Amino acid sequence: MKKVYACFTTDVIHEGHLNIIKEAQKFGEVVVGVLSDSALIRFNRFPTISLDDRIGLIKNIEGISEVIIQEDVMYDEVINKIRPDYVIHGDNWLQGPTKAIRDNVEECLKKYGGKIIDIPYTYNSEVKRIDERIKEKLAMPEFRRKRLRQMFGIRSIVKAIEVHSGLTGLLAEKTVVEHDGELDQFDAMWISSLCDSTAKGKPDIELVDMTSRFRTIDDVMEVTTKPIIFDGDTGGMVEHFVYTVRSLERMGVSAIIIEDKTGLKKNSLFGNDVVQMQDSIEHFCEKISAGKKVQLTDDFMIIARIESLILEKGIEDALKRARAYIQAGADGIMIHSREKDPSEIFAFCDAFRLENKETPLVVVPTAFNSVTENELAFHGVNLVIYANQLTRSAFPAMQQTAEDILRFHRAQEVDGRLMPVKNIITLIDEL
Repeated sequence: MKKVYACFTTDVIHEGHLNIIKEAQKFGEVVVGVLSDSALIRFNRFPTISLDDRIGLIKNIEGISEVIIQEDVMYDEVINKIRPDYVIHGDNWLQGPTKAIRDNVEECLKKYGGKIIDIPYTYNSEVKRIDERIKEKLAMPEFRRKRLRQMFGIRSIVKAIEVHSGLTGLLAEKTVVEHDGELDQFDAMWISSLCDSTAKGKPDIELVDMTSRFRTIDDVMEVTTKPIIFDGDTGGMVEHFVYTVRSLERMGVSAIIIEDKTGLKKNSLFGNDVVQMQDSIEHFCEKISAGKKVQLTDDFMIIARIESLILEKGIEDALKRARAYIQAGADGIMIHSREKDPSEIFAFCDAFRLENKETPLVVVPTAFNSVTENELAFHGVNLVIYANQLTRSAFPAMQQTAEDILRFHRAQEVDGRLMPVKNIITLIDEL
């Protein structure tokens, strides 16, 4: 009897999946793969139920001979293992980023004469509503808040990108690329104080109040599902910080990062070119401890950002502070540098990992932007934040467009580099 293979990336079985199985049964014995958690995240789907529960969903369907775990988005390993005569899938993978998966399957099957069966993808109101409910569940505070912690246990390195509006949130949510036979996407979003202030035309000196910054979070949360990391600058006064923690936790934010500086905020990349004062270890520990005490769940994270390398105080000072902050309750450590060479960052990470294997490490490679995610992961980094690139790329493009319209007294010359209005409209989901 011939063997037919299908792989599902879902937490809910609906009419579309049942239709695939029904069609598969016409061609032979049906084996169904369930994507592992790590593969599912790379596919841009976060599981709302456990892998065991997803396997159980499939096993309960009549007419399936075997359910297996597929460990990778691409099918190489599973095809080599079970050598199916057919791989069946909805025809939605004929275009877009998922076409890379189909190409991979086609190449694997070609080696021994296997074939792909493309069946019409099931589009109807019920299937659409089921998909929407999964997204709505992921967007709820109680599910979103804990997801960053969950990702640290699943991903070798978590990738976050700066967002400062609902539109940039949609870019972070929906951007998936295929490169070298792999699919990839961002795992989380960073609400940067610099970019939030810049979007409002304000200086980056903690001038924009928390009420306004919370409104930015609301705008992003309304249209996204991915976890949010909040740039809390210094955290402000201890008495104010505890209210910020409680508010962010209630909203469903996953983490706040606060830096160990005092006084009027100056951007760290200025280093000692401007006057910057580092907080005392004792006072910053007090702030961390106060924040942890007011939390109502174990999901929310307070991550301590150490400015010792920025202020040229050296690795030993940074390590001393890291130990103290973790003792005070910090859930993670962010180490920052303005050097273009990442060797200083690597040296800190290596030394930190010698004595601490568990606490998440965070870096923001703005100055040392030649470093790759794999290199950072090798040195023990868990989270990389691309902290301002969307804002910095948008401004030159908008400025050039404005100048050209003034220069030519019309918009025709800029049209070739503009996103069609139709594409903008389709980017935004309607209820």
